[in-house]
Amino acid sequence: MAGSSIGTILKLTTWGESHGAGIGVVVDGCPAGLPLTEADVQNYLDRRRPGQSRYTTQRSEADQAEILSGVYEGMTTGTPISILVRNTDQHSKDYSKLKDLYRPGHADFGYDMKYGIRDHRGGGRSSGRETIGRVAGGAIAAKLLAELGITVTAYTKSIGPVFAETFDSAEISRNPLCMPDASAAEMAASYLEGCMEHHDSAGGVIECVVSGMPAGAGDPVFEKLDANLAKAIMSIGAVKAVEIGDGFLAAAAAGSENNDPFIPAPADSETDKPRITKSSNHAGGILGGISDGSDIIVRAAVKPTPSIAQPQKTVTRDGRAVGLEITGRHDPVIVPRAVVVVECMTALTIADALLTGMSAKLSSVKTIWGN
Repeated sequence: MAGSSIGTILKLTTWGESHGAGIGVVVDGCPAGLPLTEADVQNYLDRRRPGQSRYTTQRSEADQAEILSGVYEGMTTGTPISILVRNTDQHSKDYSKLKDLYRPGHADFGYDMKYGIRDHRGGGRSSGRETIGRVAGGAIAAKLLAELGITVTAYTKSIGPVFAETFDSAEISRNPLCMPDASAAEMAASYLEGCMEHHDSAGGVIECVVSGMPAGAGDPVFEKLDANLAKAIMSIGAVKAVEIGDGFLAAAAAGSENNDPFIPAPADSETDKPRITKSSNHAGGILGGISDGSDIIVRAAVKPTPSIAQPQKTVTRDGRAVGLEITGRHDPVIVPRAVVVVECMTALTIADALLTGMSAKLSSVKTIWGN
């Protein structure tokens, strides 16, 4: 299977299946000397771990990270970092009746057409459980970015028709839906209760903000920073759309409304060097594929969980029409557990862009390699 790797210098490769022995990741290209422990990775894995509220699957997994290589005495060595998370609570029998039919809204049909064989137990590589490797790798990228004063923060912007209208960063970790608005979280929870009562599911929007980002990261043609962010986030199974800054709203705006005026900013207090900023940020921190120094703002639209207990129509592998009611343990909404996945894919993309951009100017190369 091709396509399990992403990145240029900071390269991530995930492996494993939902109901196999485990899920893992190899991160290559991380600089030596970065402080890193299993606890650093575990903090991120715990945010996507199942069974933490009634709005997530009750699959009981510890999702315990084991660093197998690339770290010595708490520091990265510059060699590939391999991380394993063992599966311990697979209920493969829950999927036995799905072996010869295709679930609506899932990757089953396309997977079978491409490979002629598929692991029907929880979707195999197409399962949301594959994102464990992304989160473990993203934890490393986030640690690297923190060394540069860059933070990446994702949260639930909306669930179904309920949108967060206010922003309180502390509130994100206080409610199980990861919303920065306590009132909206309560309304969203009520909406989800109705969905669950009718054996249905909900989707939503995840917003991610990169703060402390310097200008100049990314490239102007095929390796645009926004294009690579879109690819990374669209590669998350449940994501159906991505927008940067004003996104689709920009299509309805006039140029005079959408342009962000450049203005002088206070000089750097340490170097007394003049700085430039913008008076608005409709562009979401990226112009011409290159970061402009403003906060990078990206949103991901997440579809409703396709595994629902309502009767649905489908077909078997031989084309026979059948009815289907999906049982087992499934999230009524994917959004809260996908928040950290979006955050980690963003962190990986930003970190890779910064490392790749180090060779853009001769002066940068001389700083490292000059006599």
